[in-house]
Amino acid sequence: MTEEEKRELASEEYGANKIQVLEGLEAVRKRPAMYIGDVHFRGLHHLVYEVVDNSIDEAMAGYCDRVTVDILEGNAISVLDNGRGIPTGMHEKEKRSALEVVLTVLHAGGKFDKGSYKVSGGLHGVGVSCVNALSTHLTAEVYREGKVFRQEYECGKPLYPVKVVGESNQNGTRITFQPDSSIFLHTEYDYDTLANRMRELAYLNHGITIVLTDKRTPLEDGSFRSETFYSENGLTDFIGYLDANRVKLLPEPIYISGERNNVPVEIALEYNAEYSENLHSYVNNINTIEGGTHLQGFRSGLTRSFNTYAEKNGLLEKFEKQKVKITPDDFREGLTAVISVKVPEPQFEGQTKTKLGNDEVMGIVNSIVGQQLSDYLEEHPKEAKQIFDKVVLAAQARQAARSAREKVQRKGVLSSFSMPGKLADCSERDPAKTELYLVEGDSAGGSAKQGRDRAFQAILPLRGKILNVEKAMQHRAFESEEIRNIYTALGVTIGTEEDSKALNLDKLRYHKVIIMTDADVDGSHITTLILTFFFRYMRELIENGYVYCATPPLYLIKKGVKPIRYCWTDEERIKAWSELTKNGTVGGYDVQRYKGLGEMNPEQLWETTMDPANRTLRQVTIENAMEADHIFSMLMGDDVAPRREFIEQNATYANIDA
Repeated sequence: MTEEEKRELASEEYGANKIQVLEGLEAVRKRPAMYIGDVHFRGLHHLVYEVVDNSIDEAMAGYCDRVTVDILEGNAISVLDNGRGIPTGMHEKEKRSALEVVLTVLHAGGKFDKGSYKVSGGLHGVGVSCVNALSTHLTAEVYREGKVFRQEYECGKPLYPVKVVGESNQNGTRITFQPDSSIFLHTEYDYDTLANRMRELAYLNHGITIVLTDKRTPLEDGSFRSETFYSENGLTDFIGYLDANRVKLLPEPIYISGERNNVPVEIALEYNAEYSENLHSYVNNINTIEGGTHLQGFRSGLTRSFNTYAEKNGLLEKFEKQKVKITPDDFREGLTAVISVKVPEPQFEGQTKTKLGNDEVMGIVNSIVGQQLSDYLEEHPKEAKQIFDKVVLAAQARQAARSAREKVQRKGVLSSFSMPGKLADCSERDPAKTELYLVEGDSAGGSAKQGRDRAFQAILPLRGKILNVEKAMQHRAFESEEIRNIYTALGVTIGTEEDSKALNLDKLRYHKVIIMTDADVDGSHITTLILTFFFRYMRELIENGYVYCATPPLYLIKKGVKPIRYCWTDEERIKAWSELTKNGTVGGYDVQRYKGLGEMNPEQLWETTMDPANRTLRQVTIENAMEADHIFSMLMGDDVAPRREFIEQNATYANIDA
């Protein structure tokens, strides 16, 4: 073929006729992950949040106080509110109903008109039009002007124009949709995940009632699992929920609120007897897990208030005599706070677009916190003394932690001589290609070391159960040999200019950190202890998607010594046994229950749990930092009663180890 013929062929293969123009909602269906993040568990639940966001926007505007969310049979969703109802009149520009425009045009809606909504949580999302595009069927019913309007859609396309189907003296909107199973890889809604978000929204928007009901399977008494979320006091109730399992230092949470330049600020904070800092920040009801300018403003306002009070009351001289130097971190130890701001035009940045970038918000929050917290300290000298007593203890513990941490950092210099003695490292040096297995015990560690692929898999055996960091001061954590070994093996350092407790991942040596423990009660406990440590001390690893749990099989069906089939659940074992013995004869088959990883030979461990071609890894994510904080403090804290109650209530729905 000549060069000229090649050019002509190339022109035919990639010409103007090859350029696709995706109209309407086709782009959403073609590339759904661009709009909702993914097509797995998270994206599926995000559809519900988008619809509920519209109802919450109505509530924030003062027109709605009740939202009902139903999970229907077949995993369809229905969301009903008592707001004004989406307008149904003719849209002047589009020449069709405004309801149809909202449901079929991206970035269409009243929230883009500043006169309709002052602030909007949905602005951060993608809108109900994306929900429509990603649903096989959606029905919109609007109650307004004394009538009931209805329109149905399939895959985002209207089946008929908006029509009146009845009369009603109520106002509101009901959206019912069925997610498209040809798009979503995960199609079953998780009740607890939705409940956590509804609870969060109720706390962030006090006075709103949100009812969640699971109508898929009746309970034994014929009723359905259901919860009603309502908060009279908003953020102070939120703090009470978060700190329910902690010993509180103050009789009541400190509540701060104000508004500057059309930016309302609401904050509740509480000090407890524990050692971690738990700050939860929100912008327009969006959980800003990466923080941002509002969080910076809170921290600087808090530090300024305490420093001013200490100087005014002669506490700084007292601290100097005690040879105690106070830092901003000390003011935040044992602090739980919720910071909620409503910003008319938020600018988000960061890896997950959950970091507020509006510079003006930092000064606004700083000013409001500085003034009102200073007033509180002056008016409550007894509480101020309790806080400062805690601050001094924090400073003294920090000095001890600093010494222990420096030992970790010195030991963590990247050198084969500085690595933990039990670490069996890999030869690959590109972190994106390497894996570190945290393995329970020397026996399992031995099998893992022999069965692994030495090119990219490293093994670090852990001796027994690591320290429960939920109950320990920071310096105790850094003095723990097993925890020091984890820091050293990972190659990370602690502390940045902005936050001395932050994890620095610049020299992280593995981009997969895999917890591999026995499939029994002790193994589950060890996994929980490690996850608690990661959540409190290495949350950045989880947020970056680097933490996983291995899933070893529970059973091996074998014939003599020959492995026949591995089973990961009792259901799989029963089904496999039935298939293998369907003619009524056992035929020499035997079932082995694995009590520990050490019972597997290296080849079996590789084949079932470590081989990337066959294994199943569960990625650890933080869908809801607020709920994770609550669960970890409850499961791993000192108070036994809430833990027992949680297990009793959730045993039917979750596999939780005490």
